[in-house]
Amino acid sequence: MAAQDTPDDSPELAESRIDAVVAVVPPLLHALDALTHVGRHLHPTRLPNLVAGLQSVQADLTGALGEFRSLSWPSQSAGLVQPIETAAEAIDRSFAGLAAAAADPDGLMEAYRALRFAPRAAEALYPLAGLLGPVSLFFLDEAGRADEGLRQRLVAPDEPRPAEVAQGGPGLGVMHANNAKHQRGGFSLYVPEYYDSETAYPVIVALHGGAGHGRAFLWTWLKQARSRGAILISPTARGGTWSLMQPEMDAANIAAILDYVGEHWNLERRQILLTGMSDGGTFAYLAGLTKAASFSHLAPISASFQPMLLQFLDQQRLQEVPIYLTHGAEDWMFPIDVARTANAALTAAGARVEYREISDLSHAYPSEENDRIVTWFLDRGAASNPPPPG
Repeated sequence: MAAQDTPDDSPELAESRIDAVVAVVPPLLHALDALTHVGRHLHPTRLPNLVAGLQSVQADLTGALGEFRSLSWPSQSAGLVQPIETAAEAIDRSFAGLAAAAADPDGLMEAYRALRFAPRAAEALYPLAGLLGPVSLFFLDEAGRADEGLRQRLVAPDEPRPAEVAQGGPGLGVMHANNAKHQRGGFSLYVPEYYDSETAYPVIVALHGGAGHGRAFLWTWLKQARSRGAILISPTARGGTWSLMQPEMDAANIAAILDYVGEHWNLERRQILLTGMSDGGTFAYLAGLTKAASFSHLAPISASFQPMLLQFLDQQRLQEVPIYLTHGAEDWMFPIDVARTANAALTAAGARVEYREISDLSHAYPSEENDRIVTWFLDRGAASNPPPPG
């Protein structure tokens, strides 16, 4: 692809550029959906078939990128071209890593590493949501896509949004605070673009899994936060994973992050969901059921649990805080009996548990469950209507 300061501005070339953008965006978004599908269904025995299913997706994207890159682009188009190129590169690295993993009999961990490029692609594309309708729709859940009023409120802002929380004043959209990929203990944040300081917003605090990072895990929940009008906070553990043996360390950091966000944006303090995947789900139990915790709802996903934890948790909190417990029947890291034991022990202790056992879920994130969780969280009557069996 060529970039130049004084390109040919003929109507034909301008139209070709528009056509190329229109052609390349859908396969980019389709590729992101395909990678989400792989992550959702990832299991050692399924990996080769999952990767084989990516071939047509990759071919479509390659063809569209070929046309996109064959054109000359003016330098002032960098704000459009660069996000597409960055996202395409990340997706390509993810495809390549998955292909290598599928060829390796012990390639499951390599597959997990390859999937870490998908959030990088999402982060690259998100700034285009205010410019390109298909990108904006992609970052909404089904309810959001059907809400015409919401789509109108998500038009491009008049002023640029800060990429760092510390850049003067409360910003909107996606921001990061000391949370580059090499940093620990910071957080990433999403504030709806239609934020109104006179309104108190519910909060979702989403905790990544072991060896994960908050900057990447933010994208697991962004569609629901953007669609349902919630502020989303995705912290990064101070160490390689959450401080399960010294929960006060990361718990204090999360509390400080909540206080900081609450100083700059209007939070509904009575409505704060703490959710997490794997080690993040385990830490949600530890941090969410202490006496000093301020979370109103907990949603651990694919988490470990030991009944002996109950003696260290606040008994009043156990009975007051609703818990939405999700686990996969095919989980190979924390077998399903862990979740069944947790459900029984928590229920016996007086907790209000919504138990969701998903038959085809391994140790993976069930992205389709977010809609149910956020509805349960935001609708105070949802606790009396448990979700259908999985």
